[in-house]
Amino acid sequence: MDKQTEFVLRSMEERDVRFVRLWFTDVLGFLKSVAISPAEVEGAFAEGVGFDGSAIEGFARRYEADMVAHPDPSTFQILPWRDHAQPTARMFCDISLPDGSPSYADPRHVLKRALRKAGDKGFTFYTHPEVEFFLFEPQTDYTKPPIPLDTGGYFDHTTLGEGSDFRRRTITMLEEMGISVEFSHHEGGPGQHEIDLRYADALLMADNIMTMRVVVKEVAAAQGIHASFMPKPLADAPGSAMHTHVSLFEGDRNAFFDASAEYHLSDVARQFVAGVLHHAAEITAVTNQWVNSYARFAYGAEAPSYICWGRNNRSAMVRVPALKPTKGASARVEVRTLDSACNPYLAYALILAAGLDGIEQGIELPPGAEDDVWELSESERRAMGIKPLPKNLDEAVRVMERSELVAETLGEHVFDYFMRNKRSEFESFRRQVTPWELQHLLPQL
Repeated sequence: MDKQTEFVLRSMEERDVRFVRLWFTDVLGFLKSVAISPAEVEGAFAEGVGFDGSAIEGFARRYEADMVAHPDPSTFQILPWRDHAQPTARMFCDISLPDGSPSYADPRHVLKRALRKAGDKGFTFYTHPEVEFFLFEPQTDYTKPPIPLDTGGYFDHTTLGEGSDFRRRTITMLEEMGISVEFSHHEGGPGQHEIDLRYADALLMADNIMTMRVVVKEVAAAQGIHASFMPKPLADAPGSAMHTHVSLFEGDRNAFFDASAEYHLSDVARQFVAGVLHHAAEITAVTNQWVNSYARFAYGAEAPSYICWGRNNRSAMVRVPALKPTKGASARVEVRTLDSACNPYLAYALILAAGLDGIEQGIELPPGAEDDVWELSESERRAMGIKPLPKNLDEAVRVMERSELVAETLGEHVFDYFMRNKRSEFESFRRQVTPWELQHLLPQL
């Protein structure tokens, strides 16, 4: 028995844990959970917990339904919002087939596989997300626009009534679970907030993002608030992004830093960014996986719609933050396309794969865009070689289905299921008659 397993078993006894929840995600990024008693945990470590994979989105067909969840002892944490008299813990799981081989449909395994490829090249992949979300008044009729909890703007100090200490409670719970928060603030939209999680390796960060979503929802529910990670819930306000700062390390050395290079960006960093830009359209269906994701791109402001990079340019898809030469360990680039409703395991796997391909192929970084890309004319963008991102989910899926990189990174099963699911979502969406059509066309046509 390894030390982590011993620690979990000892902690459960010392803290009188009554229930243990085993967490994993489906292909679309929805959290799944099964509870077991503490007496079953040692057996779960040894043999896993079986379940019917055919009941989980994208996991298995009917004739190959059996799956096994193996708890990862390094992810053991007490859930701070549960009854303290009957403590409940959670662990994330890796999913396998009954023969012990990794499940082809486990998003966590997809990311692990991408990280192993990076590790074989000597790299560790770190990420730092800025997670945005909205707080709304409670509602039951979802055909009506939601009502924001406040009318604040960017960095405003607001009085939210019942939600005045929402972020404080959320951050306190996250830190109780070992998730470090760098800072938080009110975002640009009414009722919109941001919590930035401190740098960690990509697998731990994806687990942390999934945990954060649960914590935000739990704190909101306890206060009678509706929290939403929907990318664009309000027509006239910014959408919710998950801008993610990324870097590669070789041991303790930041591979993105070169003190003598322009902007202190090493060749590795420049090729990584070039790879992300080269494959940007192919991976957009995953980094922005919902039909609503593309309304965020259409809003303008700081949501990127074009494939380009820039130094301190918040209209660019990839931004290179200003860096002091003495802060080499902090060298990074910011990928600004992701929204906060994506599956972080799949999204981070594809960003890493695209960047590594840029390094392997030695893709040259194009000139940076220093102007507000939104303010340029179409002809100016064409002259600069700046192409648009997909304008809707259908277009994104059509580009993705031709991508060898995405198919290889996700694996055949996840790739096929994801595309089928997203095609179905878009077909359902395009059959709808929107309020805009009724308001503008019905009176006149």
